[in-house]
Amino acid sequence: MQGFINNKPVEFEAEESILAVARRHGQFIPTLCELADAGHAPGTCRVCLVEIRHEGAEPVIVTSCDTPMEEGMQVLTRARDVREQQRLQVELLLGDHDQDCATCVRHGKCELQDAAQFVGLQRSRFGKRAYFKQRTVDRSSVSVVRDMTKCIRCHRCVHVCRDVQGTDVLVLADKGLDAEIGVRDSLALGTSECVSCGQCTLVCPVGALAEVDDTEQVIDYFYDPDVFTVVQMAPATRIALGEEFYMPAGSNVEGKLITALKQLGADVVLDTNFTADLVIMEEGTELLGRIQNGGTLPMLTSCSPGWVNYVEKNYPEYLDNVSTTKSPQQCFGAIAKTFLADKLGVDPAKMRVISIMPCTAKKEEAQRPEMIRDGVPDVDVVLTTRECARVLKREGVWLPDLPASKFDNAWMGGYSGAAEIFGTTGGVMEAAIRTVHYVVTGEELQGVIYEPIRGYENMREATVDLGDMGRIKVAVAHGLKAAKQVMEKIDSGEADWAFVEIMGCPGGCMGGGGQPRIKKSFQTFWHERQQAIYEIDERCEIRQSHNNPLITMIYDEFLGEPNGHKSHELLHTTYRDRKQVVHHTMKEIWDDLRS
Repeated sequence: MQGFINNKPVEFEAEESILAVARRHGQFIPTLCELADAGHAPGTCRVCLVEIRHEGAEPVIVTSCDTPMEEGMQVLTRARDVREQQRLQVELLLGDHDQDCATCVRHGKCELQDAAQFVGLQRSRFGKRAYFKQRTVDRSSVSVVRDMTKCIRCHRCVHVCRDVQGTDVLVLADKGLDAEIGVRDSLALGTSECVSCGQCTLVCPVGALAEVDDTEQVIDYFYDPDVFTVVQMAPATRIALGEEFYMPAGSNVEGKLITALKQLGADVVLDTNFTADLVIMEEGTELLGRIQNGGTLPMLTSCSPGWVNYVEKNYPEYLDNVSTTKSPQQCFGAIAKTFLADKLGVDPAKMRVISIMPCTAKKEEAQRPEMIRDGVPDVDVVLTTRECARVLKREGVWLPDLPASKFDNAWMGGYSGAAEIFGTTGGVMEAAIRTVHYVVTGEELQGVIYEPIRGYENMREATVDLGDMGRIKVAVAHGLKAAKQVMEKIDSGEADWAFVEIMGCPGGCMGGGGQPRIKKSFQTFWHERQQAIYEIDERCEIRQSHNNPLITMIYDEFLGEPNGHKSHELLHTTYRDRKQVVHHTMKEIWDDLRS
């Protein structure tokens, strides 16, 4: 079919929106509420206005995100009436919005600011209204801040929480001037069923939902002469951080980030990948023990803290299925404050472990009581990828200009390609298969790469041949909606998997809630990052965790053996039932009282 946009002929498919057609043909239309590739185009922001004309009819102004293109339709995106109405709509949004932009976490990267620039807004007649001050500012969560003084009611966060993740925690509350994004059952975010995945912070166009900012704490540590700082970086951060400095998606800035952190004052910079290899040794041994000794199966991975929160709050009856091995972040902290502190001759009480992670839920994980031994936390503070960029910019460090450096020492600096692929969905499973296959059969996995569990599908299954032990079935899922499908299959008894990897965020750590925001494609923006992860794996001389000589060394010198006494003391943990009973009707309350 054919129509016209700004007097140029365009081809389109039936039911395709004007906005989608315009984008495909290089015609820009501003939006604040739409996330087309996530199935969200509600037309609530009223900024994507265009004028449409049909032969013999008067021109009409409509929202382009939810209006289908029609045969012969004439569309004008920049007609004077359109521009004036867009300008008024943005002015009204600003009038109901906290305009203290200089203190906002999104300053300079705010979609509302961008929209105001595009529509040519030069002054705001409603700037003195202050009704927004009556709205909620919720700081109860250790991971995410909900500041409704900045909310523009675009509903993106509600859509992602309900329809993409399936957690359904965020809801539209009240009406009229009192309308805001609330939390189901009128709870505070920190006491709700929120799992801290942070996907809402990725899609919020303004600063209404954002990660808890820990940048001041990190700067304090760097400049405190009595503190010894050890910084770890996760695999997914090094191939995403560059985007915050206008580098191409998937750029590997590992060496530049090491230089930057040392320049800021970090005493030691190391790689979370080292303890990812360690996790594979522990988790792989744990899996084999369960298979051989009749343990609880399927074993569920525990590296994703958003997923761990989800299973604690929704399926606590399956906590025995969750691997007891800590995540690489937490294993790193435990090893740094024992083994590394001893090697460096540093008092562990003066050591502060700083994590740079792609994940908002890692902030909550670091503060879990199970991750604190004798009053000392494994990890002291967590920065998301976005926060790391803010620290560098605040300190005048421009990442692209820096030379590359190497990680600091010979005890925890090396890693295998298996550890690097932890950063993408299916990576933990593939890394585990590489090592478990060798331990059981005595032979390396042919071709190293295990293709059956690579891909973009939300849930994937495969069968692994372990020689004399037979064939075991495994599954991989990413995103909490897929996690629910996995748990329902297990609960119904139809699943016969031995091992299941679940990542809380779509794409795994590639799409983590703390990663740089890219509005253009919510569902697929992590694909380029994923490819960069696989390329790092392919370039590694060592591609299996069990072949990392530093892993062999730490077991020989310190830990003893995988799943041994020392390993259990430092590298394993327990989880707890956090399921809430929330009453929705008087009958439910009465039935509970009677019981």
